[in-house]
Amino acid sequence: MNRQERDRQFVVDAMAENAWRLFRILGEFAEGFEALSDIGRAVTIFGSARSVLARDSYEAAERLAHQLVKAGYAVLTGGGPGIMEAANKGAFEAAGRSIGLNIDLPFEQAPNPYQTDEITFRYFFVRKVMLVKYAAAFVVFPGGFGTLDELFESLTLIQTLKILPFPVFLVGSEFWGGLVSWIHGTLVAQGTISPEDVDLFRVTDDVERIPGEIEAYYRKADHSGFRVPEIP
Repeated sequence: MNRQERDRQFVVDAMAENAWRLFRILGEFAEGFEALSDIGRAVTIFGSARSVLARDSYEAAERLAHQLVKAGYAVLTGGGPGIMEAANKGAFEAAGRSIGLNIDLPFEQAPNPYQTDEITFRYFFVRKVMLVKYAAAFVVFPGGFGTLDELFESLTLIQTLKILPFPVFLVGSEFWGGLVSWIHGTLVAQGTISPEDVDLFRVTDDVERIPGEIEAYYRKADHSGFRVPEIP
């Protein structure tokens, strides 16, 4: 038994460690709430941190963020490179509020330089609360496991009425087409979700229309075709 294992062998030691971890978690929540308390209307943009994506995805995210700022929105991202950098860059260069909620990782993630507000989190779940809590909409570009995690958690929270509904856009029909087909052909077909749950999100290739569709969602009684779960 090495020293680290010996130090952890008593339950009381684990309890003490967990107590301090709880304080760190509460501290991260407090820091996030304080920093974002005056954010106003914001749109969260997700996507891959890696540079393997086509240049047009990067440019589309940059262009969308610029337009969102002009429409009166702040832009929230995970604060890293790739699509996150593109979105922060578009918002930053439009002289808008460009917020990066970075995560402390031993690899890959480093803050991008296009942020007016930067917060670094240790815990993914605290960071995700901030990305959801202040969002009037989600825009999801191609990405990996992290992007899928954020997408499906948001859809679950909307579906189960744990948060107020908002529009969710998936950018790139070629990238998302296989997933959407699987959702229809497997989840809906086997009854694990309702057919109308597919209307919680929309696939688009035209980022130019997204700011207007967000406005229409909140302006129209039918929420522009997005499904809005009803409280029973």
